Amino acid sequence: MNQDILWLETLKFNEIGLIPAIAQDYLDNTVLMMAWMNRASIQRTLETGEAHYWSRSRSELWHKGATSGHIQKVKAFYYDCDADTLLLKVEQVGNVACHTGARSCFFNPVSLPVR
Repeated sequence: MNQDILWLETLKFNEIGLIPAIAQDYLDNTVLMMAWMNRASIQRTLETGEAHYWSRSRSELWHKGATSGHIQKVKAFYYDCDADTLLLKVEQVGNVACHTGARSCFFNPVSLPVR
């Protein structure tokens, strides 16, 4: 195995071989989206420098932006202290990450109780 990706063996994938991945803008830290990755999508991401995820609905690798042109160029790749979540710092081409056409998938506010 390539010495550069030995950390991959420390990741804690769920029972179906997936791990959550957060995509965050590398310049302003906006959280853009959350998707799932598996070993193959991680390896493809590292090989190409562009984000690839696992589509649970289609059961296939998904190259983010392959259809829309809104690809994610990976600038940095992290895993958390528990090795069960990934963080991809990306350059979001076209400034659109969400399938709705929004910059971020996180645009639905929740009203919090007054304390």
